[in-house]
Amino acid sequence: MGRRRRGMMSQQLKEELAKELGFYGTVVREGWSGIRAKDAGNMVKRAIQLAEQALADRGRRMS
Repeated sequence: MGRRRRGMMSQQLKEELAKELGFYGTVVREGWSGIRAKDAGNMVKRAIQLAEQALADRGRRMS
């Protein structure tokens, strides 16, 4: 039970989203634990939007 779960988002994606959402400076200064819960939630929401868009694009190409 002491194993650490592997994150679903790559480090690169998290950094890109933090830059897009405007809190990457906090990540650089304080690490991921320094971001606000609201910022983390917005990052997850944006990642879901990107995934949904990628699936929609893929579906259109397959039609």
